[in-house]
Amino acid sequence: MSIKIVFMGTPGFAAASLRELIKAGMDIVAVVTAPDRPSGRGLQVHQSEVKQMALAQGLPILQPEKLKDPEFVELLASYRADLFVVVAFRMLPQVIWAMPHRGCINLHASLLPSYRGAAPINWAIINGETRTGVTTFIIEKEIDTGSIILQESLEIAPDETAGELHDRLMELGAALMVKTVEAVRDNKVISVSQGIAKDAPTAPKIFRNDCAIQWNKPLSQVYNHIRGLSPYPGAWTLLHGKVLKVYAAKPIFGAAQGAVGALSLENNSLLVTVPDGCLELLVIQLEGKKRLTGEAFARGYDIQGACLGMG
Repeated sequence: MSIKIVFMGTPGFAAASLRELIKAGMDIVAVVTAPDRPSGRGLQVHQSEVKQMALAQGLPILQPEKLKDPEFVELLASYRADLFVVVAFRMLPQVIWAMPHRGCINLHASLLPSYRGAAPINWAIINGETRTGVTTFIIEKEIDTGSIILQESLEIAPDETAGELHDRLMELGAALMVKTVEAVRDNKVISVSQGIAKDAPTAPKIFRNDCAIQWNKPLSQVYNHIRGLSPYPGAWTLLHGKVLKVYAAKPIFGAAQGAVGALSLENNSLLVTVPDGCLELLVIQLEGKKRLTGEAFARGYDIQGACLGMG
């Protein structure tokens, strides 16, 4: 027995799930993704990774500007899908998520109800979590609150960046989504309510000010902040009034040397002082310049007496 599925998603995180559903022989009758947008320095029109995969598979593609557009709603309904599968897409209006009779399921990159919101991978690392995972759940009115279908967890490595964790969760989530769709298809879904998540950590959208490095914080917090924002959107600080992004660093615990935020070069290592030690800056980028190792940056920039500013 097969069921007809409409898949909704945009970035690579979603494309992985679409890829695995296709490999599993699922009947994908249409794909909904974001409209093509100009991006990059040349403002070339960019197709989402989900669209690129759908094109390669010859699948029908829908790219609505507005999800409540009556023409889109009517077209979507014409596919008579049994199930909607949503991964890394926009918040759906009720007229959409309530449409298929087998429901609408979502993949979230956390162990719900913890880290509901737009940036669960980043916040898990920023907050120093040692474990996270992926959850499939039934979409309901309030975002990320629907009943849980399946979960899978993994450990966060102590030096793992958000980008590295993203890629592992992407594959873990894709496999979990296949299991979830199989359970829906076979009428074996046993969902569990998330209940009240009053004390659970959240994962709100990250803005520029959230990325500012506070060098007066403990070393572990500064380090987690940097790796939780690497490679995107990138933690930043100020050097002589210019934005300096820090993509990779190494914590060195011990007695602090010098003022908080002070830069120094020791044994070809570029260091910045924090209250309980220092941080070796491994990969950085000054605005308007290319990305460099800390050592290469120090060779070409006068850091004598330099101090990184609080964001």
